[in-house]
Amino acid sequence: MPPKVKFQKEEIVAAALEVVRKKGIDAVTAREVAAELGVSPRPIFTWFTTMEQLKVEVYAMAKGRYQAYIETGLKGPVPFLGVGQQYICFAKEEPELYKLLFLTKPDEAVGGAMDALHFSQELVRESIMRIYHMDAATADKYFRNLWLVAFSFATLIVTDDCPYTDAQMSAVFTEMSLAYCKAFKEVPGFATGEFDKDAIFGALVKK
Repeated sequence: MPPKVKFQKEEIVAAALEVVRKKGIDAVTAREVAAELGVSPRPIFTWFTTMEQLKVEVYAMAKGRYQAYIETGLKGPVPFLGVGQQYICFAKEEPELYKLLFLTKPDEAVGGAMDALHFSQELVRESIMRIYHMDAATADKYFRNLWLVAFSFATLIVTDDCPYTDAQMSAVFTEMSLAYCKAFKEVPGFATGEFDKDAIFGALVKK
């Protein structure tokens, strides 16, 4: 008899990840993963007691894929802009992984959209401080606000409801970046949230 095919844990997780990429996290069943491997479901349960355990491992592997995109963005001339561009790129190229990481996640997994924000924030803080001459707290708020714009666009993309071209999205980023930079630098107390919004808006609408 020919020897039985044996699969390592990482191979099973990688196969499950491919199922997610093609069909979404809800398609990760023993039957689907086994079909991706070309075997019966039995090898899966050599490593995992439940499919939920496998999904947690898939989540971690998907997070690694996302981090690779972010690392690419950090190599750009303006790192924090590169991170935003790669975030959008990830949503376009890996919509099901984006949904898994940022719109849903297994109950036992650690992460989510806010985890991604804080992870990226740590990586780009220094470049924002250096380029825009901001302190750390202001740089974090600046990035947070622009990241929320990126999250909105990415969510529209993965739900097939984004009517904007790359050029239009880039223009919005530029407009928001300029507006926030100007506000942080020229509106007293804006960075700390201690500004007189009524007075500021009142003065603006009169112009």
